[in-house]
Amino acid sequence: MPESFTDTPLLTSRFDAALHYATRHHARQLRKGTTVPYAAHLLAAASLVLEMQGDEDEAIGALLHDVVEDGGGRPALTAIEAAFGPTVAGIVLANTDTVDEADRGSGGAGWYARKRAYLDGFPDKSPAALRVSLADKLHNARSILLDYRTHGDDLWSRFGQSRGLATRVYYRELASAFERERERLGGPAQPAIDEFRRTVDAITALAETHQGPDTRTLFDDAR
Repeated sequence: MPESFTDTPLLTSRFDAALHYATRHHARQLRKGTTVPYAAHLLAAASLVLEMQGDEDEAIGALLHDVVEDGGGRPALTAIEAAFGPTVAGIVLANTDTVDEADRGSGGAGWYARKRAYLDGFPDKSPAALRVSLADKLHNARSILLDYRTHGDDLWSRFGQSRGLATRVYYRELASAFERERERLGGPAQPAIDEFRRTVDAITALAETHQGPDTRTLFDDAR
């Protein structure tokens, strides 16, 4: 079958500029515990957004979704809005759990508070922001599963954990949150929602093989 073409490309020079901005900001950053440039994750997230038929603002948001959280802070958010507009800045903000480093908190309690707030904010996120979030988390989950199959429980040391329970619980919460927002995410996003659930369930099953049943399933479990 011959390649398809369009007279009105979805991606313009704005996307090119965002790609340059993102790769320069994250130039020295690597994926946790690997030698993989962080840009690989940004490109994967943008690709997944486009596969969900997201628009250029969403693709740019995917490229820039970690800029503020990974050292850019509020000045970066202001710069993103000036360069790429308020819609992109809103997508980035909705996918940032800490804007100011001083608000990050420390230890497990700080991590839990940030992740709980991120999950609680799902109903208020725009469909565009949700699609970028789904792309981000799906690529992360794919990477976790692949590396868990390769490295076993040694993987969890990358996250400052010995057994990875906190991360697994968080990803199960995310899967449920995306499922609750199915309708707002739109038809083209449905396969990605389902793949995210399958990937999270596969991580859980692999953990049970290594460790036995998890002692907690979701954040609010009493057991």
